[in-house]
Amino acid sequence: MTKIVNPVLPGYHPDPSILRVEDDYYIAVSTFEWFPGVQIYHSKDMVNWQLLPYPLTRASQLDMIGNPNSGGVWAPCLSYSDGLFYLIYTDVKSRMGAFKDTHNYLVTAENIEGPWSEPIYLNSSGFDPSLFHDDDGKKWLVNMIWDFRKGTNSFAGIALQEYSVEEKKLVGPIRNIFKGSELGLTEAPHLYKRNGYYYLLTAEGGTWYTHAATMARSESLFGPYEIDPTNPILTSDQSDLTQLQKAGHGCLVETQNGEWYMAHLCGRPVVDKKCILGRETAIQKMYWTEDGWIRVEGGNHPQWEVDAPDLPAHPVEHESNYDDFKETSYKKYWNSLRRPFGEEWISLTDRPGYLTLKGGESMSSMHRQSLVARRLESFHTEIETEIEFNPDTFQQMAGMIVYYDTDDHVYLRVTHHEELGTCLGIIETKHGKYDELLASDVSLPEGSSYKLKASIEDQWLQFAYSLDGETWNLIGDKIDISHLSDDDADYIRFTGTFVGLCAQDLSGQAKPSYFKYFDYKEL
Repeated sequence: MTKIVNPVLPGYHPDPSILRVEDDYYIAVSTFEWFPGVQIYHSKDMVNWQLLPYPLTRASQLDMIGNPNSGGVWAPCLSYSDGLFYLIYTDVKSRMGAFKDTHNYLVTAENIEGPWSEPIYLNSSGFDPSLFHDDDGKKWLVNMIWDFRKGTNSFAGIALQEYSVEEKKLVGPIRNIFKGSELGLTEAPHLYKRNGYYYLLTAEGGTWYTHAATMARSESLFGPYEIDPTNPILTSDQSDLTQLQKAGHGCLVETQNGEWYMAHLCGRPVVDKKCILGRETAIQKMYWTEDGWIRVEGGNHPQWEVDAPDLPAHPVEHESNYDDFKETSYKKYWNSLRRPFGEEWISLTDRPGYLTLKGGESMSSMHRQSLVARRLESFHTEIETEIEFNPDTFQQMAGMIVYYDTDDHVYLRVTHHEELGTCLGIIETKHGKYDELLASDVSLPEGSSYKLKASIEDQWLQFAYSLDGETWNLIGDKIDISHLSDDDADYIRFTGTFVGLCAQDLSGQAKPSYFKYFDYKEL
């Protein structure tokens, strides 16, 4: 029996929305402040998954300049009806404190690979929107309701409102159809219809280790909804941290053969309940009971391996993890912070065979950083690049970065020092506090290229450099990067660790740096 090995989407791939259209399966996941917006993966066997072109590629669809850390795209929902793919997503503009500005939009496409339409604004009453296509042709939007008032339940229930395809807007009354179970923090609603019942699947318990999936049902779309007597239908075994943790935020799919599965988010702590890879996507096999409730096969804790559906194997080909920057388009795994790829800051053609980065704003900017990175998807990884960069001032920097957000990152950068000239050193920002990890930088020969390397083993990072391409010199001690996680901040956050390249020019001259290649190896 072929097995689905979890997580099926390792690394930062949270809040999965799974969809089948005939023989094709798709999973859409949150991308938060990273651009382009929403990752969509494709599979024919639910075992092998391939990244497709992104749907949100234009600033007119997603303008995130100034968005906060862990703002941007939350919990997309992918659905299909009447020959169209529907993608619902939230663009979170503020999230700290009592208020959350959560604007919900809809885009459509005839082909999953695009082009995708300009967005239709829906509402801003809460996040985690989902579109339900009823069998009478009507379409309904559900989203959680955010209540900012003191002394109330901030997760105030699930709002339901009809969506008019003809008018391209929400119409009719807004109903609060479900206030949640005793687990609380009710969010991530998805509606299904089966055997005369409407089923409402929600996430509860918060996104931390108490995360869970709750099921409720009703004979009426408008409720009242009866909660599964064995609730939660999915949650993690917190007594055994070697198991998949943070299980919740699920989405159901039925195969063409009548089998049922749930895609859900999960986490793998590497040390002290810290998940440096972020929240990942796993899949569990499900079954229906005689009295009409859905269950996880083997119990309500997630499993590392589950039986794959009875479908032909369909291996996929992935893009090479070695990028020599000789193509004129970017590999799909590359992402930028908050803004689209544009010739004003990044180029594959300014100097053919090189990636050119023009120095942008600082690593703490939430506006226009010149940073390109990809997800860290393994606890045992080696990253290597070669850089040409001739800085004139300490305000100009470029190099290799291991990045969570503006508050937490580690940066091996080439810069200029008044006495040392061109030099190499490490910057670490931890919990928002800046530090230089070496008492003095290492002087480099000017006018040369420099190879940089990062080796990651669990929560430990070791940087190295080479001047001749053969002899590698360690720089600095091993660095504990467990702070690059959702779990190590004094506030809730939701992304994961990226590895990549960046350049800053705080003088405003946009000094260019040139990268010969980027090599990502999982060991």
